[in-house]
Amino acid sequence: MGVEIRESPVSDAEFREMEQFVHDYLAASVQAEEEGGRMRWYPWHSAEYRFNHIRNVVELAEEIAQREGANTDITRVAALFHDIAKLEVDQDIHAEEGARIAREYLEIQTDYPDSFVDQVCSAVEDHSYQGDIDDLPLETQCLIEADILDKVGANGAALMLLRMGYESRTHMDSAEMVGRVLERGEEAKKRVRSQTATDIAHRRLKRVRWFREWLEDEIAGIEFEA
Repeated sequence: MGVEIRESPVSDAEFREMEQFVHDYLAASVQAEEEGGRMRWYPWHSAEYRFNHIRNVVELAEEIAQREGANTDITRVAALFHDIAKLEVDQDIHAEEGARIAREYLEIQTDYPDSFVDQVCSAVEDHSYQGDIDDLPLETQCLIEADILDKVGANGAALMLLRMGYESRTHMDSAEMVGRVLERGEEAKKRVRSQTATDIAHRRLKRVRWFREWLEDEIAGIEFEA
């Protein structure tokens, strides 16, 4: 476990200013594109959805960091910036570009120590890392775990069911869609390392299983695979 720095350099007011900057940056990213671009008609490719995802990840990452002994300020600031470039660059470079934007903002708009800025930007740049997260700093691990967990559970189920409408599916396909959330959740449980993240994954998957059982009980003709 890491050792959390108790003296927080980030005030609530400063964090709210950062939130506003990220919100406005995402909105401008969409407005700057001709004809919407990159499937903006899908809600999860919109600025509104992306900002909501970021806020979810901030809350999850902060919870994991607090319980696992990581530096919560580094973790939550990195979580806030982690997807800021998601809507304007390709997926494979959005983390690197997000780190660049975060560094530019933090160096110009704040007086945080260089070491703090470096750790935040490193976490943002590495948040899409696909290897063993044990190899990364604890704050980066917390961010990655939070990012993974956001689409597991009730939120993931709601997004999948919403997707059905955009794909002209009927409610009879709900079994398949909820099953995808469970599959994603099982994969998430294998990837996360901290006990806190494991516990969150377990709770969220339990809710999705309940929902799947309710669907099976209440909608005639739906058959679930074992």
